[in-house]
Amino acid sequence: MAEAEIHTLGGNFPGDRGDQGNVRTLIKRSVLVAAVAGGLTLALAVPASAHVTVNPNTATPGGYTKVTFRVPNESDAASTTKLEVNLPADKPVASVSVKPVPGWTSVAVKSKLATPLKAHDTEITEAVSKITWTADASSAIKPGQFQEFDVSLGPLPESGQMIFKALQTYSDGDIVRWIDEPTTDGTEPDHPAPVLKLTAATAPAAAPAASVATPEKSDGPDAFGIAGFAAGLLALILALLAVQRSARKPAGTSSATEPEKVAAASN
Repeated sequence: MAEAEIHTLGGNFPGDRGDQGNVRTLIKRSVLVAAVAGGLTLALAVPASAHVTVNPNTATPGGYTKVTFRVPNESDAASTTKLEVNLPADKPVASVSVKPVPGWTSVAVKSKLATPLKAHDTEITEAVSKITWTADASSAIKPGQFQEFDVSLGPLPESGQMIFKALQTYSDGDIVRWIDEPTTDGTEPDHPAPVLKLTAATAPAAAPAASVATPEKSDGPDAFGIAGFAAGLLALILALLAVQRSARKPAGTSSATEPEKVAAASN
């Protein structure tokens, strides 16, 4: 009988099978949702393909600025040995200077301008049109590394944007041409050229006036607080008096007098 009861308790009741099926379905759905969420997370976490960029990518029209061309190495086996940056011919700049980079040799090439520029009351007939950096044997940008090249420019054009078409040369002879201009629909091309947008500086928004909290005026001590303190103090005094009286009273004594005891006994 005991064995039969144990066997019955260990079996599956008809109602349990439906519950177990629901649990299995819920588990499967949970696993599926978790897998989809994980896949989306990994997809969003994968960084976009690195490319040659100009930083910052905005500058004030008509002013001077320093820009940095950042060059990451995208190859797993070859090193970057040369960078060529072409300045836009339709937006020439009168003053261009290059910051030395240890282990790299820079060469700035000038070209004659179709329309001369005026800078500091001087007519400029030629301007830098291309800058080339070439690495020494031990200074090439290796896989997993990047290098930065600083250039000072000015005065900048009064509007629009400057597109710097760049060529990146690798030690295996491969040349990546970062020359694609921005698209009209906003999508990024396969090999985008570095772009410097010329935007007028905006005045910083005025900070809102800080509100000064006015302290509440106090009319003196709270009457309810004083009354409560007095009541508590009075209760404490009464309690101490009661304890003191109890301590003075002899143990085992009775408050009844002797005649009262005799009368009570005769009754």
